[in-house]
Amino acid sequence: MTTKYPFVLPRGYVDEQGRVHREGVMRLATARDEITSQSDPRVRQNPAYLSVLLLARTVAGLGAAQGADTLMIENLFASDLAFLQDLYRRINQDGHTEAEVACPECGHAFAVDIAGDAPGES
Repeated sequence: MTTKYPFVLPRGYVDEQGRVHREGVMRLATARDEITSQSDPRVRQNPAYLSVLLLARTVAGLGAAQGADTLMIENLFASDLAFLQDLYRRINQDGHTEAEVACPECGHAFAVDIAGDAPGES
């Protein structure tokens, strides 16, 4: 069973030293991740904060950092946050990281792995 999914962020997280980190790993969420995040007081004040907490718990690495925290997730570019939210949904609800796309020229449909070109690992 695949439990870890490598990804490449569209823009990248910029750390305090100005370094850009794009490669990371997301793990499957557990029931504890969901329950703990939903009962957090920050989520009761702002339900949109749930995705920040879930990503902070499930992003197992980003660049040189082992794991992620809420400050890191909060400081992502909006496009990278949207990418990770979609990846989280895909691996935890759909069970894969593929998206069906079509060529704009010929209309040929095919699947693309949105997480990047590296396969998942267990």
